[in-house]
Amino acid sequence: MNLATWLHRAGRIDPDAPAIRTGERLHATYGGFALRSWAAGEYVRSRYGIRPGDRVALYAKNCAEYLEMLYGVLWAGAVIVPINNKLHPREAAWIVDHSDARLVVTDGGDVFGDAGELELACPELGLRAPDFAARLAAAAPPDMRPPVQADEDDVAWLFYTSGTTGRPKGVMATHRNLRMMATSYALDVDSVSPRDHSLYAAPMSHGAGLYNFQFVRAGACHVVPESQGFHPAEIQALAGSLGDLVFFAAPTMVKRLVRHAEESGYSGEGIRTIICGGGPMYAADLDRALEVLGPKFAHIYGQGESPMTITAMSPRMVADTAHPAARSRRASVGVAQSCVEVRVVDADLRPVPAGQSGEVVVRGDTVMAGYWRNDAATAEAVVEGWLRTGDLGHLDEDGFLTLTDRSKDVIISGGTNIYPREVEEAILAHAEVFEASVIGCPHPEWGEEVVAFVVLNEGAECDAELLEAWCRTRIASFKKPKRYVFVRELPKNSYGKVLKTSLRERISVMDEEV
Repeated sequence: MNLATWLHRAGRIDPDAPAIRTGERLHATYGGFALRSWAAGEYVRSRYGIRPGDRVALYAKNCAEYLEMLYGVLWAGAVIVPINNKLHPREAAWIVDHSDARLVVTDGGDVFGDAGELELACPELGLRAPDFAARLAAAAPPDMRPPVQADEDDVAWLFYTSGTTGRPKGVMATHRNLRMMATSYALDVDSVSPRDHSLYAAPMSHGAGLYNFQFVRAGACHVVPESQGFHPAEIQALAGSLGDLVFFAAPTMVKRLVRHAEESGYSGEGIRTIICGGGPMYAADLDRALEVLGPKFAHIYGQGESPMTITAMSPRMVADTAHPAARSRRASVGVAQSCVEVRVVDADLRPVPAGQSGEVVVRGDTVMAGYWRNDAATAEAVVEGWLRTGDLGHLDEDGFLTLTDRSKDVIISGGTNIYPREVEEAILAHAEVFEASVIGCPHPEWGEEVVAFVVLNEGAECDAELLEAWCRTRIASFKKPKRYVFVRELPKNSYGKVLKTSLRERISVMDEEV
């Protein structure tokens, strides 16, 4: 079943129900949402020759038209390639090329043309291009046809997630994967109601966008902030005017909202549920959030390879204080979601007893079909149906999973994954740099910040300001190091591997001495 069928049904069942708002302003009813999405699919089919199975990249900020194009691509039987709009155009172009996208959709239609030397093998369409906007406006209900049929195991969402090699890998999520993700949400995370207002304050290219499906199925209203991003005062205002606000937020967003609430006297009125994910939510921060905003928090743990769906804690579980193990449960990431099995295993992939640490693995209908054109990486990541997450943790006797560490060196800053190898490669491309090693260090607001240890070539003259300017031309702003530490050499083991543990210890000592 094509996931766009859910929108087609919603548009027929309750066409006058509000579907998309920009701020408080109504952009489309469900009848209009369905019609405009069908028209978007027809446009890319007739104008650009998009056919079932073709990839269409979306590289744009959050907006109402993003949702319409997302469903338009699915309606046509094609595959969405969502790209974080914070990425540098150079990085986005690599994803467009690697996915063999037939079309890339951007905000204005001139992103890559303005990037100078970047040349794409496919055309670029702006969401607000006059011809495209006119086509959507002229769409007529009698012309609308149902979505193109899709098999359960057809790819719907090709999400690029980086690995320790530094090059992104394309996660192939099928219609079945995403349908089961949406179904599990209602069973394990939070209820869904037509009265809900699903707010997109986090990027639609990631978890927040994936969470649109269950709200479309329920006929709830989707709200894109006027700012197109996360601003606590704006969220407070929308919660007050619309009510029943539900949204996904990384821990750093929650901290910012709590700080705003404390300063303004806001106590969470109008917010129904905040789904926390994308990084660890420390116990003290969660306690404070519950105290200030009330029992409105759910917690999820997932990966791109099993989107949003490994474990979960409902708001009732998070707020529970009566159970004897309430404190340890709140420090966990919850229990296995309904459509998956979760184990903790040893190096030989054998389950370990409760309380013993090991690697977290997951199996079920949300586990990806594999990595796009990367059979070797797929075979390494999925073993006999079990996805190896690379995360370390332990299960208690009741099935609550507590994460203890990451086997990979991924840095999570503000809920966004940053991969050290990518940053290291950008720094090493500078002519004055001999060696570089990047680590994540604790940060009170962002969870972690990026720190680069740099060894310069002999006799070279280079400082943090020059490297900052250099990185700005190579990688996205959020990936750039916040600190540069210039050293004579990097600590290494007998095999020549950099000892990042030693670097973390050095930063810890440096911070203590400040």
